[in-house]
Amino acid sequence: MDTTALRARALTLLDEEIRNKNLVKHNLAAGALMKALAVRFGEGERADLWELAGLLHDLDWEKLQDEPTRHTELAAEILRAEGFPEEVVEAIWRHNFHANHPAPETPMELALYYGEEITGLVVAATLVSPTKKLADMTGETVLRRLGERPFARGVDRELLGTAPEKLGISLLELAETAVRAMQGISGELGL
Repeated sequence: MDTTALRARALTLLDEEIRNKNLVKHNLAAGALMKALAVRFGEGERADLWELAGLLHDLDWEKLQDEPTRHTELAAEILRAEGFPEEVVEAIWRHNFHANHPAPETPMELALYYGEEITGLVVAATLVSPTKKLADMTGETVLRRLGERPFARGVDRELLGTAPEKLGISLLELAETAVRAMQGISGELGL
């Protein structure tokens, strides 16, 4: 299957497997960010594969949220059966490496694990902004909220704190990349 067909199938799988529309939007945001990170890290010719990893990374979360150590296992099974490239499946599976999976190693795996967390902070910062529009956000406006513990409680600040070292880019650049990528799909995100 070519990447255009795989992307179409990925969107169908999100619709089939996830009922929570905010979780679908999170996956869309992660897909956009991964595509942008692929370009940033010199993997532009493979950006569509990186996008697939982001789009599908939480495919099974809704079904397995009460069994977090199994998260990504069902997704891996589904995606292998669907014929998705093994490197995409592996990146998704490894993004839950705390469940005794091997740690992320490849650039795609590292970008997914350390990058997708910022999308939640971008959404939360947008929702509390005066205009509630992604178009008005910057990396700086997003990061200003990072130190506020009650703000965006679900965002793993420790993970974000290690992202610059692991990815080789500053947290500000990661936030700016996420904002720009998400602005490109703001209609799909409803922001």
